[in-house]
Amino acid sequence: MAGEETVQLRDVCVKIGSGATPRGGKEAYKGGATSLIRSQNIYNEGFHRDGLVYIDDDQSAELRNVEVKPDDVLLNITGDSVARCCQVAADVLPARVNQHVAIIRPQPKSLDARFLRYVLVSHEYQSRLLALASAGATRPALTKSMIEELDIPSPPLAEQKAIAAVLGALDDKIELNRRMNATLEAMARALFQSWFVDFDPVRAKLDGRPPAALDPATATLFPEHLEDSPLGHIPKEWEVKTVGDIGDVICGKTPPTSVADYYGEDIPFITIPDMHGNVFGAATARKLSHAGANSQANKTLPPGSLCVSCIATPGLVVITSEDSQTNQQINSVVPHQKEETYFWYWVMTGLGAEIASSGSGGSVLVNLSKGRFETLQVVKPPHALIRAYHTTVRPLFEAILANTHQSRTLATLRDTLLPKLLSGELGVAAANHQIT
Repeated sequence: MAGEETVQLRDVCVKIGSGATPRGGKEAYKGGATSLIRSQNIYNEGFHRDGLVYIDDDQSAELRNVEVKPDDVLLNITGDSVARCCQVAADVLPARVNQHVAIIRPQPKSLDARFLRYVLVSHEYQSRLLALASAGATRPALTKSMIEELDIPSPPLAEQKAIAAVLGALDDKIELNRRMNATLEAMARALFQSWFVDFDPVRAKLDGRPPAALDPATATLFPEHLEDSPLGHIPKEWEVKTVGDIGDVICGKTPPTSVADYYGEDIPFITIPDMHGNVFGAATARKLSHAGANSQANKTLPPGSLCVSCIATPGLVVITSEDSQTNQQINSVVPHQKEETYFWYWVMTGLGAEIASSGSGGSVLVNLSKGRFETLQVVKPPHALIRAYHTTVRPLFEAILANTHQSRTLATLRDTLLPKLLSGELGVAAANHQIT
């Protein structure tokens, strides 16, 4: 995008400013009709509802100067998530933002909001924003003046809207994949809940009924009785094990960032931000080179490993789809039995509260060590039953992974189209032809 005619954001926006937190901090969130958007909700690929909190009418009135309006562009301005940017759907409104998020409100006659969002999440502008945020500060931060002085491409408004429409069509396909994945995930979760949490087939046998919707071979895998265990009532002959019993546990590590050759495009490097809203760790913000991965080869995770966040946001889980590594905030399990991966995925996602209560660091920062993670207790049914579940849900997980890969390809196409459209190398009609 270098060389294009530009304009400073301050000249084409009616508002640029950060928000605030209600008095009393996070403990004061009283619930209500108004969303309070925080940095953890904002990602370049879109808005995440996980962890969205709500405030009441009085708190909303206190923060009326940081009201989010339709089409506003939201930009994270502090911390590890600095520079992430998105817009919110209408059903998130009414909303306010806290002090870690800036509202950028374009002047509609000068700058199209969707166009601005696509510019800010492009590789070039993410690099610019990250460089600005890290200049001379102990903690990454973007100031109001940095945002105001940012130069933005300024093609005619009609062209901005046309470009945004092209890129938006790709985002629509990505959103459709996300919704499909949510449905597939819910189906796999519901079956896990029925078999391994509610024990529906066992309770049916206790009542003298045949288990519903089960073929005879699968039905015989469930016992007819429950018994006491350290984790409460569980089906007879099921066992209480530890995380360390079900697979090899590996705590991740970050290769020295001072060695540029350790980072490249070869091996996914999974961090907690990559885990939000994802089943597979297939799309990561950073990758290692083969040299970087080989420098700590004992940290490499094979496909089918389960990565579990054990600090800050405990209990996020993703499955590796290829050889991968993680940072030190994640403990990973390489199951001894590959045909148990999808079962243990749901077990791991249910450990969030226990990880939080078992970790060190008090209320400020949960941090569960590898050793303590290995000792967490889990219920283990017989392998034949776990394998039956894995086989049943495999098509669902495979479809989720396929959609994830397609969305990553679409996102890459979106990111490569923007500079070509701005430079005139590619016309809108030709771009539309590429995505249909």
